[in-house]
Amino acid sequence: MRGDAWRIVEDDLSGAAIRALLEQHFAGMLANSPAESCHFLDFDGLRAGDVTFWSIHRGEDLAGCGALKALDERHGEIKSMRTADAFLRQGVAARMLVHIIDEARARGLERLSLETGSGPAFQPALALYARHGFEDCQPFADYQPDPFSRFMARAL
Repeated sequence: MRGDAWRIVEDDLSGAAIRALLEQHFAGMLANSPAESCHFLDFDGLRAGDVTFWSIHRGEDLAGCGALKALDERHGEIKSMRTADAFLRQGVAARMLVHIIDEARARGLERLSLETGSGPAFQPALALYARHGFEDCQPFADYQPDPFSRFMARAL
């Protein structure tokens, strides 16, 4: 494999780089939405049995992350999508999103949903999800309507 090849691996969240990226993710969510409107999973939540967490690397460098949470046997939720600053606008999030969609299909899921912020900081993510077939939907699972949240879903 070439040294600059992309690779996505299941991650146990033990490395310093992934922990730092997730801390940045948590801080970014809290900086752009009220705390009560932030629904990110903390480290323990990302290690839960119903969550699979991946990191994406270019060569040896951490480029981003994402997770899939099983809501039930037919419905999954995308969690913790984040791109490292050094890799912004290089297709990291799209690669991770395609990986999660493919994994959800392989698991037999029929629907994939997500919750993200609604403010200007979230516009790139919202555009990415729309390009990949996600459409606005009503709150799902335990979510409640919230002006700081956008809910999106797509059939698989």
